[in-house]
Amino acid sequence: MVKEECKALLDALSKVTACYRHMVLTIGGTSDSQNLREELKKTRQKAQELAVANRNKLTAVLKDKTVSKEDKAEFERLWVIFSTCMEILEIDMRRALELGQEFPLNVPKKHLIQTGMSGGTSGVAARAMSVQNMKYEAEHNIDVVDLKDLENEINQVGEMMYEMEMKVNVPQWTVEAKQDPGAELKSTISVGASSIGMISVEENKSFCDISKVLAGIIFSAVLIIAIVLAVCVVKLS
Repeated sequence: MVKEECKALLDALSKVTACYRHMVLTIGGTSDSQNLREELKKTRQKAQELAVANRNKLTAVLKDKTVSKEDKAEFERLWVIFSTCMEILEIDMRRALELGQEFPLNVPKKHLIQTGMSGGTSGVAARAMSVQNMKYEAEHNIDVVDLKDLENEINQVGEMMYEMEMKVNVPQWTVEAKQDPGAELKSTISVGASSIGMISVEENKSFCDISKVLAGIIFSAVLIIAIVLAVCVVKLS
């Protein structure tokens, strides 16, 4: 039961962290707006709430001496994934701070960068917050006011990561993965790619067969020409 709760919390954190990264990449671009800045604030705060819940659950379990060796190995694996999510979140928060300072919304002379991304981000934010529609309530100067809060929250995340290392020492190199790198990506496309793979294999085989036949014909022709030339040379001599 505890293991399933930890996995559910970790899945939620991974989803919110991924959504936050997606939105951070649009700061300063053509999709940037006051709504985006508010979405970023709500999403990162949601991520921090989930991070605290994850930390409390996993810390309590990993400190429990009654946990079996097999279960402990699984919780340590979840801990490593959690630590990685926190590192990614901190990196993206720092990126959001730098881009927010570089591209304030209320400076008309500041040109936006062409990131190649277009469209709104409300759908991504709604998925992160697990709501159907986002509600916007921020003031018009959120891009300036929120930067100070963001800076403080970055420090809080850094402190939490430091406390995590002090409370639970799980070196990443001691944790074994349960599947090969990229296995989850391969499994998601295996069904769709199986038919394509079969077609490509058959095409490759037929191409190889044609190449062999062609090479044989060319070799035979060269051999015949060589024999004819040798006969002609003998007769002329």
